[in-house]
Amino acid sequence: MRSFDFAPLYRSSVGFDQLAGMMDRVLSNEVSQSSYPPYNIEKTAEDNYRISIAVAGFGAEDLSIETKQNALLVSARKVEPAEPKRYLHRGIATRAFERQFHLADHVRVSGASHTDGMLHIDLEREIPEALKPRQIEIVRNEKTQVAEGLVDTKTVN
Repeated sequence: MRSFDFAPLYRSSVGFDQLAGMMDRVLSNEVSQSSYPPYNIEKTAEDNYRISIAVAGFGAEDLSIETKQNALLVSARKVEPAEPKRYLHRGIATRAFERQFHLADHVRVSGASHTDGMLHIDLEREIPEALKPRQIEIVRNEKTQVAEGLVDTKTVN
């Protein structure tokens, strides 16, 4: 387990106090989190992402996607039939799982689809208008322009 000192960050920045907590969560989950089911995270456009999770053996009715604050929780639970099957070999794992993803601010789920044993979750970053960069127009005062071109007769004489 690694330990990081974020004190220099706190001395020279404002508003990054959540960063230390997020780094601690990521580093602590790195060891304990299972690799089942496998997944991909891809960037599909400048502000769009897709999480693809291999969910072979699960139907859309067995899957659940939930967003809560800045977290995306994907879970699955297979309902066993009343009469269990007798397998000679069982290589497809359909065990229940929960996978959590931490989302950045202003990232929202825009849709989800389930095809060919893959669950695709589309994400989009929506930056509010107030946070987008904007150009500030510099207004030149007309009175100042006129005053710069005039010479005060009292100071000349």
